[in-house]
Amino acid sequence: MLASQTSLVMAMTIPISTKITIARCIQIHVGDMTPERLLKRVGRTGAVRCGDDYRVPMATRVLGPVVWFTLVLCMTVGLSPSVAASASHPSLASASTLIGGVNIGSVQRGAQLAQADRSIAVARQLHAKVVRMELPWSVMEPLGANEIEPRALEYTDRLAKDAANAGIRLIMLVQSAPCWASSAPASVRRACVPGAVSKANSWGPKDPEAFASFVAYLAQRYGPQLAAIEVWNEPDQANEAYFAGPNKAVRYAALLRAAYAAIKRANPAVLVLGGSLVGSNGKFLRALYQAGIKGFYDGLAVHFYNLTLASLRSIHEAQLANGDNTPLWLDEFGWTSCWPRHKIQQEQGCVTAQAQAANISNTFHALSHVHYVAAAVLYKLLDSGDEEFGVVSTSGKHKPAFAAFARVLVSPFDPVSRVTIGLSSRNGRVRASGSGPVGDFMELEAFQGSVLRYRVLFTLDRFNGYSLTLPAALGSSGLRVRVFQYGSGPSAATQASI
Repeated sequence: MLASQTSLVMAMTIPISTKITIARCIQIHVGDMTPERLLKRVGRTGAVRCGDDYRVPMATRVLGPVVWFTLVLCMTVGLSPSVAASASHPSLASASTLIGGVNIGSVQRGAQLAQADRSIAVARQLHAKVVRMELPWSVMEPLGANEIEPRALEYTDRLAKDAANAGIRLIMLVQSAPCWASSAPASVRRACVPGAVSKANSWGPKDPEAFASFVAYLAQRYGPQLAAIEVWNEPDQANEAYFAGPNKAVRYAALLRAAYAAIKRANPAVLVLGGSLVGSNGKFLRALYQAGIKGFYDGLAVHFYNLTLASLRSIHEAQLANGDNTPLWLDEFGWTSCWPRHKIQQEQGCVTAQAQAANISNTFHALSHVHYVAAAVLYKLLDSGDEEFGVVSTSGKHKPAFAAFARVLVSPFDPVSRVTIGLSSRNGRVRASGSGPVGDFMELEAFQGSVLRYRVLFTLDRFNGYSLTLPAALGSSGLRVRVFQYGSGPSAATQASI
């Protein structure tokens, strides 16, 4: 779920004489609830298809008063026992060597060198292998091409040196067009002040080669210290906070192609991350393929804050359908520990400090078995004034997430938390309640004897709990119920009988 408190389950039941009752659900946003879109997403098979998934996690973003709600819609259909038995689940991938790290913030005007020292020192305590930093082009070259701002360069040099000494490599996210390079309309550029944050910065460059020249400079200067250079941020973001203007897929593809070629000429060993996507349904990615991005990136960067595991599976399926097996770099994901003071921060549902810690552990443990994910970089190291995604508070205190994060980076292959289930009966109906690990759709199946009578997909609430009332047609006794994460399959189920 996104910002909603709980999942809403709506199911139709069919007469008890029918042999099997199957409910199939999809997650949708309220704004998408139209019959045409619903039918397209469910399809004939009832397969889950997630819709456009726009997220606003970075601290520098300016947010509008947008509140998202998520519903779970369930439709009930009759299937034969043979069809029900053949329902398949994606198998758990084999163990992988996951690069674990953390986001540490941005190079800003007036940043103190001590801040760089502190960020790397704390990342080292966490056993991070990489840190992801935002390197605004508008801060580094505010006045013109090849005119590097000396204080920003000094800070970046210090950060790179500290990281190298700590055995940590950098992911440099490079975005934000300087006033002189911005493709923004003249009316927007007139308000642009060199070195300051402006709406003009969110427009891509009018000449991709100017950006390519700058990232080539970074590849040449910092090559051995880099894990990768990420080309721009979230071009599919709905609020246009990073990549404003029309024809986004075509313009981003041109930018990525120019940057990739320039970086490889400067230092062929430097990896290039493309995409930087927030949407998991593959729609924008397919547009990028059509615009010609294949062959111009070494990894596909994605930013998934909700249903992270399901979103990764979805975007990977879109890759494979288009002949792309490039590794995914999940370099933004996380939870804000702002509950109960707030309900939502940065369009994300607030959780408790304990839930934040558990979510980090379970997600990293799960990702360690996903072979197509090369890196997982948590958002973020430090809290800021308007959000609490960090593992360290603004006062410098370590949250429960700090110790959990440090442990999982050392021991990533520990098992995820087990699903729990409890059954109760009231007014002739059975209620199933429990909890599960974060990150994926959950599935519940109810059996009478060996016959599958009911199946439903659902999402956990913000506290990773669930409570579902089964259809009255199933009765209140003689049922065996099992619950599991969709991606893990029935072999990982927990069950109970009543």
